[in-house]
Amino acid sequence: MQPLDVVRPGARLSVLCVGAHADDIEIGAGGTILTWILAGTRIDMHWCVLSAAGQRACEARASAAAFLSGAASAKVEFADFRDSFFPYQGDTIKEWLADLRRRTTPDVIFSHRRSDGHQDHREAANLIWNAFRDHLILEYEVPKWDGDLGETNVYVPLTENAINRKIELLLEHFASQRNKDWFEPEVFRGLARLRGMECRAPERYAEAFVLRKAVLSCGGAATGPDR
Repeated sequence: MQPLDVVRPGARLSVLCVGAHADDIEIGAGGTILTWILAGTRIDMHWCVLSAAGQRACEARASAAAFLSGAASAKVEFADFRDSFFPYQGDTIKEWLADLRRRTTPDVIFSHRRSDGHQDHREAANLIWNAFRDHLILEYEVPKWDGDLGETNVYVPLTENAINRKIELLLEHFASQRNKDWFEPEVFRGLARLRGMECRAPERYAEAFVLRKAVLSCGGAATGPDR
């Protein structure tokens, strides 16, 4: 498979990352973000966590600063929606995301998969698709006990240094999660190795995403009504 080079050194890219919980973005797309920044892409990052309070908010803020070191610009926002109850807060989350939509014009959005087994992840994904109808959305995966890892169709190869750095930052900044049996280096590295095998990554590791809709343009932009 011939790689499609869409992120280049010196290019400017506006990126929106949305996570339901404090560590979701880092687990799902942290290696990709580190790779793009290290490659010299000028990333303007808007980083949003929908549920983070107390220690989790402190962890999330420190982690975002570490992962976004070297970005051209970074804005980090936290909401206070109730963890594990997103389906019952859909109206207020939708309003929050609608306001975010009015304030942002991202080139790429990283979001949860709509088929994610966690109710908060699923609700967030559905509402993001509702708010951002004309954007390129890459749905990331979060390994957990639900056993919901599925088929992916977009891969970002990672160097060994990138996956090592991702794991190092996760373990450093999320002390509250270290007692969970899925929050360990072998899980993160194993999934990256599996995805790297699937796309024949040069250094064996990759992060994978689901891309449901995309528009390919040859020198011109096609526009149409919002549906």
